[in-house]
Amino acid sequence: MKIAYAIISTMEQPHTEAPDMQKMIAEHMENGCLDNIIDMFKYDKTLYDYIPGLMTDERLRVRIGTIALLETLKKEDAESIGKAIQPLIPLLKDENPRIRGDVAYVLGLIGDRETIPVLEQLINNEDPNVGIIVREAIEDIQSRQS
Repeated sequence: MKIAYAIISTMEQPHTEAPDMQKMIAEHMENGCLDNIIDMFKYDKTLYDYIPGLMTDERLRVRIGTIALLETLKKEDAESIGKAIQPLIPLLKDENPRIRGDVAYVLGLIGDRETIPVLEQLINNEDPNVGIIVREAIEDIQSRQS
C-alpha cells in the first residue's frame, strides 16, 4: 500500500522532472510493481512520453515490463494506447537491433494501420531477426483490420 501511495502522490505533482519520473517508473517496474504502473498510465496519459526511455533501459526487467505494460494497456485502456505510437517511431532507427525489434513488436501489438508504411521500411533490415519481427507485426496489424 505504501508503494501505491508513493506513486499516486508523485503522479499528482507536475512533470517538471521527467528523468526523475522515468527513473521512478523504471525502478518500480524492476521491483515487480507492474500493476501500480498500469494504474498510473490509466490515470495520467502524459506518462506515455516515457515509453521510449523505458524501452531502451539497460535493465531487462524494465524492458520486458514495458512491453507487458503496453500489452495490458492494449486490453484495459485501448482508447489511449495510441499515445505510445509517436514516441516509439524514432526508436525504429535505433542502432540496437533489439530495440528496433521490440518497438516493431509493440507497434504490431498496438495495431494502428498507419504504422504499416513505417514498419515496411524495416522489412529488409540488416538484422534478419528485425525483419522477421517487422513482417509479423505487419501481419498482426493487417489481420486485426480485416
